Amino acid sequence: MWLAYYVHHLNPFLIRFNDQFGIRWYGVAYLCGFVAAFYLLKWLARKGYGSLAETQVADFAFYGALFGVLLGGRLGYVIFYRPQMLTTDPLGILRVWDGGMASHGGILGLFIFTWIYARRHKISWTGIGDNLVAVAPLGLLFGRLANFINGELWGHPTNVPWAVQFPTELLDNADQAQVAIDQCSRLNPNLDSVAAIIDAARTNPQVREILSHILTPRHPSQLYEALLEGVLLFVCLMTIRLRFRKPDGLTTGCFFLLYPIMRIIGEIFRVPDAPLTGPFTRGQFLSLFMFFIALGFFWWAWKTRPKEMTNDK
Repeated sequence: MWLAYYVHHLNPFLIRFNDQFGIRWYGVAYLCGFVAAFYLLKWLARKGYGSLAETQVADFAFYGALFGVLLGGRLGYVIFYRPQMLTTDPLGILRVWDGGMASHGGILGLFIFTWIYARRHKISWTGIGDNLVAVAPLGLLFGRLANFINGELWGHPTNVPWAVQFPTELLDNADQAQVAIDQCSRLNPNLDSVAAIIDAARTNPQVREILSHILTPRHPSQLYEALLEGVLLFVCLMTIRLRFRKPDGLTTGCFFLLYPIMRIIGEIFRVPDAPLTGPFTRGQFLSLFMFFIALGFFWWAWKTRPKEMTNDK
């Protein structure tokens, strides 16, 4: 018996003005992440956590989002995943609406921005960072949910009951695409391209029925990563942050320890979107370096811990 899987048919546009322009869920996801982080940072500052005053949160959040997350995430995507764009399509770097952001780039961007901000305002860098990393998983959560809505970064084939069939798979498989075009064009002659079929699948159950017998059931790895990097990481880091006001750097160290673990586990189920580095996907390989950063922050937290936390009298 053929097991009926969910054929993905979510629209990446919340509001669509024409074929290429509109308000995308991807942009809405980033906005939700920024808003959630902003209010949580204000709440932590009001409770006396970290070195950032409540009156400084708005400016920090705005410029951190602009220069840290957006700029860092986009440049990270180009450098880590599409370096050929630097020479073949440099203007493509600016087309953020086409998609393409790297969480490792965003993390690095925030890392640098926070250091500069702390130096300029003469406050503790690790004190800012401890609050920032505690709320950052919310942005990762919304980003992964947007990946699922877009039908991108899907997982390996599977037969688990919650498997999903993604029409965007046709873009990477010429044989499947031709079969889909042959069958869908009998239903509607205008369905003579992969793009037309993907678009029609969002509103036409008959097209989805045809695709359900062509597409590969896959792990919804975007949702796995949303749960791991978003929900679970947020719960862990917020619990640690609320439990330990001091020493500065402890929560940041926990982020650089736990995030790569979550990322490495999540990417086990995900189809690589770049060439492998040895046995590792690009995301897993980049995550390995974060363990060394975690050790650095743990060493700093231990070195600068308050006297009342030691045995010295």
